Amino acid sequence: MRLQTLSAMANEDLSAPLGLGKRRFLRLPFGLIGIGIVSVFATVALIWIGIVDDPLGGEPTAVIPLSTADGLASRDIEVVEIRPAMDGELGPSLRKNGGDQRLGPRYELMDQEALNAAAGGLPNYPDPRVSERTGFGFLPRIGSEGVRPLDAYARPFETEFASTPKIAIVITGLGLSEAGTQNVLDQLPADTTLGLSPYGANLDRWIQGARTKGHEIVLSLPMEPFDFPDNDPGPHTLLVSLTQSELTERLTWLLTRITNYVGVMPEMGARYTSTRPTLQLLMEKLRDRGLMFVDNGTSSRSVADEIAEETTTPFSGVDVVLDAVPREDEINAKLLQLEGIARARGVAVATGSALPVTVRQIEKWARDLEERGLLLVPVSATIDR
Repeated sequence: MRLQTLSAMANEDLSAPLGLGKRRFLRLPFGLIGIGIVSVFATVALIWIGIVDDPLGGEPTAVIPLSTADGLASRDIEVVEIRPAMDGELGPSLRKNGGDQRLGPRYELMDQEALNAAAGGLPNYPDPRVSERTGFGFLPRIGSEGVRPLDAYARPFETEFASTPKIAIVITGLGLSEAGTQNVLDQLPADTTLGLSPYGANLDRWIQGARTKGHEIVLSLPMEPFDFPDNDPGPHTLLVSLTQSELTERLTWLLTRITNYVGVMPEMGARYTSTRPTLQLLMEKLRDRGLMFVDNGTSSRSVADEIAEETTTPFSGVDVVLDAVPREDEINAKLLQLEGIARARGVAVATGSALPVTVRQIEKWARDLEERGLLLVPVSATIDR
C-alpha cells in the first residue's frame, strides 16, 4: 500500500507542469533599494556641504612636491656683487623696528643661575615669569616686570663680537622625525636655532634635548598658502578668513604646543604673510606675548617686515633657503652666498630642513667659520641690526 502511495505521488510530480504547485517566495527589488540608499546618502552629503562651513574638512593632509629644479652651482654665485647697505637703506631682514627702540633680547634679565655653565645648556623648563597656564598648556606672556619670553629664553650672545659679520641658521620641521631631530641635536653647533613643529611627537623630550645642548628654539606656525586647501599645513592652520575669536583660539592652541621658545616662523604661509589686515592682527598678538617673528623668506609678496615695523614687533627675515635643491653642491653654493651677504651687510639669516645632506654640509661649513672671520649666532641676535 505504501509503495502504491509513493508511486502515485511520484507520478503526480512528473506529470505536473514546471513551476506550478510550488510555494512562491517574495522577491525583493534589491536594485531599487540600493539606488534609494545611495540617493539618500548623496542628498545628505550635499546638504552638509551647503550648510556647514568647514574650510579644514578632512585635515590633516600633506602635499609633497615631486618636481625638481635645476639649481645654481657654486661657480654661479657672484657674492662680490652684493652691495653693502647704506644708512637708512636696510633690506627686509635688516630693518630696524620702531626707530631707535631696542627690540632684541635683553640678556641681563635672564636667570643666569639657571644656566648649566659646564655644559653650555639653557633652562629647559617654563619660566613662571613669562608663562601663563591655560587649558591647552603653558602660554607665553610678558612678565610683570616687562620680561618677555624673548628675553628669558634667548641664547646669550657675546656683544664683544658686535662688529663681526654674523650668520644665523634656523633648522625647521623638527619633532616630526625622531631620527632626523636627534641627528640635528647630535651634529649641529649650539648656536644653530631649532624650529619645532607643533605636530611633532615627544615635544617635551626635544625641548629638553635642545635646551640642554644650548639651542635657541622657535615654533613653526602653520599659515595659509595660496593653494590651500590643496596644500594644507595641518590642523589649526591660521587662515585669512578667520574671525578674531577664531584666530585667538587657534593661535592659543598652537602657542601652547611647546615652551621655552623666543618666537615663531611661518610654515608655508605665502598668502597669510601677504594679507596685510590679518597679518597685522597676528603681529600685534605676538608682540603682546613677547615673541619675535621670523619670516621664512619663501614669498616675494610678504609684507611681514613692513607690518613688524608698524607694530614694533621684534622681527628677522630669512635671506637664503639652503636646501631648496637638496644636493651637496647646491647647499654649498647657498652657504657661500650666505657668507657674502653677511660680509656685505653685517648679518645674514638662513633656513634649512633636517635632511641628512643639509645637516652634514652645515656641520662641515661651521667647523672653521670663526677662522674665516664670521660668527654663527642664534636668530634672536639678528633683531637689532
